[in-house]
Amino acid sequence: MASTLWPCLALALLSGLAVSSPLQQLNKRSLPEGEGVVDGIEVYSTKISCKVTSRFAHNVVTTRAVNRADAAKEVSFDVELPKTAFITNFTLTIDGVTYPGNVKEKEVAKQQYEKAVSQGQTAGLVKASGRKLEKFTVSVNVAAGSKVTFELTYEELLKRHKGKYEMYLKVQPKQLVKHFEIQADIFEPQGISVLDAEASFITNDLLGSTLTKSFSGKKGHVSFKPSLEHQRSCPTCSDTLLNGDFIITYDVNRESPANLQVVNGYFVHFFAPQGLPVVPKNVVFVIDISGSMAGRKIQQTRDALLKILDDIKEEDYLNFILFSSGVTTWKDTLVQATPENLQQAREFVRNIKDEGMTNMNGGLMRGIRMLNDAWDEQGTARRSSIIIMLTDGDANHGESRPDKIQENVRNAIGGKFPLYNLGFGNNLNYNFLERLALENHGLARRIYEDSDANLQLQGFYEEVANPLLTGVEMEYPVNAIQDLTQNNYKHFYDGSEIVVAGRLLDQDLNSFKADVKGHGAINDLTFTEEVDVKETEKAFEEQHYIFGNYIERLWAYLTIEQLLDQRKKAQGEEKENLTAKALELSLKYHFVTPLTSMVVTKPEDNEDQTAIADKPGEDGISARSATGKNYQPPQTPYYYVDGDPHFIIQVAEADDAICFNINEDPGTVLRLIHDPATGLTVNGEIIGDKEPSPDPKTRRTYFGKLGIANPHMDLQIEVTTETLSLGNGATRSTFSWLDTVTVAQDGMLVTIHRNENMTVSFGDGATFVVVLHQVWKKHPIHRDFLGFYVVDSHRMSAQTQGLLGQFFHPFDFSVSDIHPGSDPTKQDATMVVKNRRLTVTRGSQKDYRKNSHTGTKVPCWFVHNNGEGFIDGAHTDYIVPSLF
Repeated sequence: MASTLWPCLALALLSGLAVSSPLQQLNKRSLPEGEGVVDGIEVYSTKISCKVTSRFAHNVVTTRAVNRADAAKEVSFDVELPKTAFITNFTLTIDGVTYPGNVKEKEVAKQQYEKAVSQGQTAGLVKASGRKLEKFTVSVNVAAGSKVTFELTYEELLKRHKGKYEMYLKVQPKQLVKHFEIQADIFEPQGISVLDAEASFITNDLLGSTLTKSFSGKKGHVSFKPSLEHQRSCPTCSDTLLNGDFIITYDVNRESPANLQVVNGYFVHFFAPQGLPVVPKNVVFVIDISGSMAGRKIQQTRDALLKILDDIKEEDYLNFILFSSGVTTWKDTLVQATPENLQQAREFVRNIKDEGMTNMNGGLMRGIRMLNDAWDEQGTARRSSIIIMLTDGDANHGESRPDKIQENVRNAIGGKFPLYNLGFGNNLNYNFLERLALENHGLARRIYEDSDANLQLQGFYEEVANPLLTGVEMEYPVNAIQDLTQNNYKHFYDGSEIVVAGRLLDQDLNSFKADVKGHGAINDLTFTEEVDVKETEKAFEEQHYIFGNYIERLWAYLTIEQLLDQRKKAQGEEKENLTAKALELSLKYHFVTPLTSMVVTKPEDNEDQTAIADKPGEDGISARSATGKNYQPPQTPYYYVDGDPHFIIQVAEADDAICFNINEDPGTVLRLIHDPATGLTVNGEIIGDKEPSPDPKTRRTYFGKLGIANPHMDLQIEVTTETLSLGNGATRSTFSWLDTVTVAQDGMLVTIHRNENMTVSFGDGATFVVVLHQVWKKHPIHRDFLGFYVVDSHRMSAQTQGLLGQFFHPFDFSVSDIHPGSDPTKQDATMVVKNRRLTVTRGSQKDYRKNSHTGTKVPCWFVHNNGEGFIDGAHTDYIVPSLF
């Protein structure tokens, strides 16, 4: 089911183009330095061109600027585009020379980026994520008198939402633009039934003189061309009025419930019946009321549920399940939504209060059991069933292992009905909620912790409130098609649309037929659509302004999107195969997806510089521009020690890392982590080479043993290069690195991956990864050693200390005065950190979490002398007498 449940074409386009230096606030009555000129830069043209064919949008944003100043200026190009869109091209043209963007596999692009950073060049991972939009940003230095043109192309399949397709344009040029225009051409073979456009930033009087919109038959057109006078915020002002949303909405004729199109050997099938009676539903709301929901979250949840109760139909059945440390139900079974029951439900909702921990598994199991009981009791009755869970955190009571919760839910639902997960705020494992929903035929949605959170919850319910069909199957001629996208759906909801695409095996096929079968509120239905292939292709050839291979690109877009969704819930070889297929299509069709990046080469001071456009994930991570003078690392920090033993610390909300070494004799035990709040401690014992170097400067040491202790659990784990020993009280179990085994006990999960790595997870606490490095047993010098990595460090208390633990809390650093060091292949710099000024050297370390053999290079600033000045105190303060 096409249930992308927010603006279906968010064509959020222009966030603005501005010089990078801070702009002074302009006095609204002051004279500008020239029409449309700010700090010497004139943006003289911005055009947004959108061509939509059968819901598939091809969008081009072009901005032209000239440097009117007497010196070089840096200009930034910012575009906000929909999260569901894929960037397909970017070009930068300076004085007639074009610098194109190239889509590459993400790891290849990352290596190119890291090389640029390590050489002190300007480089940027250009990505950011918001509620509906993500931002593309590129900066370039423009010489005096030079012109620059930025052109960004992206594509998206528009998904029908509440009965319409929506193009959402974010308009924010930040200055007056001599030639500003938005042009949208829409071609829909079914015919356009309605077309509208509006702007939040301009009066209706002005809109009437700058906006034109028209549609007739299959074609629609929208044009917005404000003059300089229309752009001014007041008649004598030099700042712009263009700052807000420009929204185009449309829908198509629905004379037939389905529409089938065939072009160049590819087909697309749209299905959206109207006028069908709504299938009555059984709905269970599973609501997290743990302590973290206190305050505005719980109030917004109550407000949303009260409004939802006003919209529930009398033929529906419902119930509420509340989970915290325990599980509370409103009624023992599903009850009909009679006026009397709804009034009782409102009283129950008004009295919902926050308390306790998060027993997610218990809440879900209770809700699923109720729906299963109703399913059995109602027998052949034509009803749909859905379960909607709202949570703001991770499971930390009862069954808290995500993989076990997934297994329990999957087995309990048994594929009978969909699960929808709503994740409230950011402090949760959204990837887990998404996997849980996807493998149970539902979807996950993030509810943003804003003033309108209750409206977001209410809006989601409205999208699934009116099922028209259940068990929808799209059928096509046997042996006539291949590479079909998803063609079966649990539910079809009113106002949405199902889209299926594929390839024809027979290029000489004369006619093509499709059947859609589903269970309605009253009876089973079959919808048949048949087209003449030659006539269809001929009709599309006549539409000259529409790009001809749109169905092929639509098929590729939809296939990649679905492969990526399947990949989220897959494991092992299946996940690798899905990844390979999605990557192949992403590269073939030049899409920037989560598996690819666009490498942009641009000129800076006569040297080619590198920027990378990435597809951000739902976690909202944004990597900012990094230059040789100002490094800022990614938002998800990592902390580990590996190698000789090299410690590497990524600084939260910055875009780089700091590393240091500890030089101590074999046998020394170092404290890596100690959390006084939980007692959790990790110590590591140093080993040396078989034949140590006589020169202390070249002597290499590693970690050969690790000790992990949790006194609250009476637990000790000793890890060596040969065995893992797990002691719990008087009981001790020993495993070999030749084992592949998972050990679970209350609040802890240990998994060994044969000769690779092991993970130790403490319930809702941190997870540690230990990597085994093996060398040739008969090597004359080296020996096996261990690497230690911390995952989810934010789950440890603010009092945590140790060589790694002290850095789990945010801190700032700055790097300046980058210059050649004593080693001509490396750069030195001055770092200011913890109010200390240090001399550091640019280097790199390897991250072996994903591959214990090759690893991934991580650039970092190396602090000399055992981390002196960076770590608290002296390194000898962290020496302890034993592993435990």
